[in-house]
Amino acid sequence: WFTSPAMRGDVGIADALHGVRECDYTTTIAGPYCTMLLADLGAEVIKIETIEGGDMMRSRLPLRNGASTSFGQLNTGKKSLALDLKQPAAVAVVHRLARTADVVVENFRPGVMARFGLDYPKLRETNPAIIYCAISGYGQTGPSAGRPAYAPVIHASSGYDLAQIAHQLEPRRPDYCGIFIADVLSGTYAFGAINAALVQRRATGEGQMIDVSMLESMLSLTLGELQNSQFDVPLPPRPIFGPVATADGYVNLSVASERTFQNMAAAAGRTDWLTDPRFATYQNRRLNWGELMDELEQWSSRLPTAEVQASFDRHGVPSSPYRTVAEAMRDPQLAHRGALAEIRDKGGSFLALNPPFRMSASRAAAVPHVADLGENSREVLAEAGYSAEEIAALAAAGVTTAA
Repeated sequence: WFTSPAMRGDVGIADALHGVRECDYTTTIAGPYCTMLLADLGAEVIKIETIEGGDMMRSRLPLRNGASTSFGQLNTGKKSLALDLKQPAAVAVVHRLARTADVVVENFRPGVMARFGLDYPKLRETNPAIIYCAISGYGQTGPSAGRPAYAPVIHASSGYDLAQIAHQLEPRRPDYCGIFIADVLSGTYAFGAINAALVQRRATGEGQMIDVSMLESMLSLTLGELQNSQFDVPLPPRPIFGPVATADGYVNLSVASERTFQNMAAAAGRTDWLTDPRFATYQNRRLNWGELMDELEQWSSRLPTAEVQASFDRHGVPSSPYRTVAEAMRDPQLAHRGALAEIRDKGGSFLALNPPFRMSASRAAAVPHVADLGENSREVLAEAGYSAEEIAALAAAGVTTAA
């Protein structure tokens, strides 16, 4: 089933979300990641962007001929409609689009869409079946709802950053943030909730409001900490999952079962550990984990990483050398699964990740085209019932960029 790249154009394979129309008012990462997944599964995604500059990600590096691949990977396969939502005529356009839309997604601070007259209660008047998904830092209501938030702030406020530090071997200043987990995670939760709402609508005929909190999304990652913080559960003297030193680097080792412990001992030539009272049982092994790792590194630190990894592989030990993203992208496993898609924009081509799942009866792959700002304005307005003269008048008034 899953050995082909699963690109669009495969004969006999349908789009799981074919016929679903989504109006996309998202910007930056969290919302665009959600709507990217909708587009990857075949939904028609109409990205409504500000007439001046569009989504702020359009200016982010890497840039080639004015085209951002950071923007492109999150917005490939979407149509671009440029509107000035400060003008009543643009708001009227949105309400007309909402009549035939299945889904609306936005990730503004709570209250912004209401000021435009485009919040869920207003759009529901236009289309009672509409599914409206709002992604925000803390949720749509409550004492923190109005606070501004980006992913790094949510990492800190959720406890995630300090939880990670607690697993390190020494106290230290909190880490700088360069990977925006909260954005991708909350976008993924929004994607799942939207699809659940689409299923429910089949039975009820009614749409609904979906309120996604980035704070709660990040808390969902801290499963152990959620429980340990309620009870007095001390951390082991040395974390169980982490790097093992080699002669020229490190290997990540994850020993989570008796079988993997036994395999690790065999890989290192230390089957005596299996009867050593310090390590033979899980509880004692956990208490003496530091000693076990010190003895393991007496073996591993004399060997190059490749040799250590080869021994772990032979004995079925879950492990991996630490790789850069560039190295991971060259992994033959990704090539086998067709994980990377070639995307085109006005700057040329670049690689982006397809959805990390495969479906036997439908495509799950990026549409390989990134629209310029306002590229589809005329097309979308015409489909919404505007005449050529009306579109020209909207463009002349600065409501849209359609020529």
